[in-house]
Amino acid sequence: MKKININPIIPLDYPDPDVIRVGDTYFMVSTTMHFFPCCEILRSYDLLNWEHACFVCETLDNTPAQRLENGNIYGQGMWAACLRHHKGKFYVCFSCNDTHKTYLYTSEDIYGKWKKSTIEGFFHDCSLLFDDDDRIFIVYGNKEIWLTELNNDLSAPKKNGVHRRIVFDKDNPILGYEGSHFYKINGRYYIFFIHSRPDRWLRCEACFSADSIDGEFTGGNCLEDTMGYCGQGVAQGGIVDTPDGKWYAVLFQDRGAVGRLSVLIPVSWDNGRPVFGENGKIPESFEISSSRAGYSYAPLISSDDFKGDCIKPCWQFNHEPDDKFYVFDRQNGYYRIISKRVCDNILQAKNTLTQRMSFPRCTATVTIDINGLNDGDIAGICALQGCYAWIGAAVRDGKKYIEMNSMDEEGNVLKESIPLNDHILTVGISADFENMKDEAVLFYVENGERKQLGGKHRLFFKLDHFTGCRAGLFMYSTEAAGGYADFSDFRIN
Repeated sequence: MKKININPIIPLDYPDPDVIRVGDTYFMVSTTMHFFPCCEILRSYDLLNWEHACFVCETLDNTPAQRLENGNIYGQGMWAACLRHHKGKFYVCFSCNDTHKTYLYTSEDIYGKWKKSTIEGFFHDCSLLFDDDDRIFIVYGNKEIWLTELNNDLSAPKKNGVHRRIVFDKDNPILGYEGSHFYKINGRYYIFFIHSRPDRWLRCEACFSADSIDGEFTGGNCLEDTMGYCGQGVAQGGIVDTPDGKWYAVLFQDRGAVGRLSVLIPVSWDNGRPVFGENGKIPESFEISSSRAGYSYAPLISSDDFKGDCIKPCWQFNHEPDDKFYVFDRQNGYYRIISKRVCDNILQAKNTLTQRMSFPRCTATVTIDINGLNDGDIAGICALQGCYAWIGAAVRDGKKYIEMNSMDEEGNVLKESIPLNDHILTVGISADFENMKDEAVLFYVENGERKQLGGKHRLFFKLDHFTGCRAGLFMYSTEAAGGYADFSDFRIN
């Protein structure tokens, strides 16, 4: 047993967590939106340290927008999954805002193959409950929260089954109840929600409960705390018990451009009422135990020489990739992107390879061989958000340049460039997220010295992408397809 005071427990963008325990192992699922492979599940033995366990799906429906063709799914895709384990089988359920479907993935082995199906209907921020009498319920919605009984194979609502509105937050002008997490504990039904204070933006956690599935759900806020961080509340996530009977919640807190970071909170019970933290606040330190003391966790972000046997799980593609237009050369240690089409900007670039950036500060660098670039081609490293920033190499009229490009919050594009006299270039991004400073500096390396290009770039977490800032390796063409760039020696810290 040890005391910790290191919230957030994951300094990376893992929003909308849902957590379960199977034996001595905790599993957590999180939103991955427009990144592929998608629906990542993490693993832990102490709720404090986490590592990658699996991706539930490599692709979703292979739509043109999911492939970043004739549209995109920025700010859409896979949202707020529910993770459950029932009678030896794992269930992952989530809605997808671009296809307006509700997906159900099942597997008897969390590390094995997942079977895909759909549940008839669109269930926003849904949560499943397998009741003791083998009935199955789903809770979902925004402002209007609904409880619906499903048929035995979870393919559709059950005919003549329960279907009722249980909570209605009609008067909240900012954010009504959503982000449902549904449990039955000691014979009582509990549903946890996120919402905002109605008088100002502040995420709060709420809980409603009932003594039967047909009973009245009553309740209110169970946590309203900012942990002293920039007025940002902590809410939305799951609760889980430990093998020795203690309870914890894993929620998230907005931390600006870096994204939404996971927070661990002790939970106690007062006559059947959940009590988050102490006196309504998240304590600075509290005890936590591990079922596997001394276990060494694999990092959730990682440098890469691209010589491994497979893609490291810390990498995800921006949208569904096209494997005809990228190559991992394990022998020579590089990742090659080949341009498939002409693009207007980086947000249209295919096969951009990304990793989350970490709080409070993060620096990422990469070396690029640009021999394969043609006129109008651009390759580099980016801070990937709607208000993006990148630095790399550009070829125009047969001449090579080191170039930076960024888009500010008003949509203005800023550019600077200097001549490049080599075909090998090392470039990087250094970001400062502490106290929501949210600034990035773009630089290139010359004779071992970092040299800044352009001014400081302001980063923003906005609803257009709805994800934290990521470091991305990209290449695209503005005149004709067919060029390529080779990326090697990626470093992130």
